[in-house]
Amino acid sequence: MSSAAPVRLLLVTPALDLAARQGRFGSGAPCPEHPGLNGLDTGAWAGRTLDEVAAEDPAGVRGWLTDPHYAPPGGESVAALTARVGAALADLAGGRHRLPVEQAVVRAAVVHALELPHAAFWRLDVRPETVTELTGRAGRWNLLLGRDPRDPKGTD
Repeated sequence: MSSAAPVRLLLVTPALDLAARQGRFGSGAPCPEHPGLNGLDTGAWAGRTLDEVAAEDPAGVRGWLTDPHYAPPGGESVAALTARVGAALADLAGGRHRLPVEQAVVRAAVVHALELPHAAFWRLDVRPETVTELTGRAGRWNLLLGRDPRDPKGTD
């Protein structure tokens, strides 16, 4: 975090669009206010389902799911995404931020904030149309769990 001022970060995941409902990879959906929080860049795999990619490149999919430093052709790895998201979190000014982000960005933010191993990325399920809240000060983050997304405290 760029200052000692407290930060309250609400990461809001959108409803699934048609491509996501079909299980198709995104291509780094933008977070207009903070480009470091853009979605995961899946490179040449963008627009395809995991099954389609696995049929063509089973070793690549296995590598991507097991090695946090493996990147799809022309894309970014889980480790790179986590580092990018972590840098964006560190640059946030104090205050409240409510940002629309992809589920992969929420996973990366939680992995970074809680200093979890990269393998935890694939173990975090993030539902569409939910809010994940991180609060912090001076480089230390906390994760708020279990709040009802309809709670007005989270949407003010």
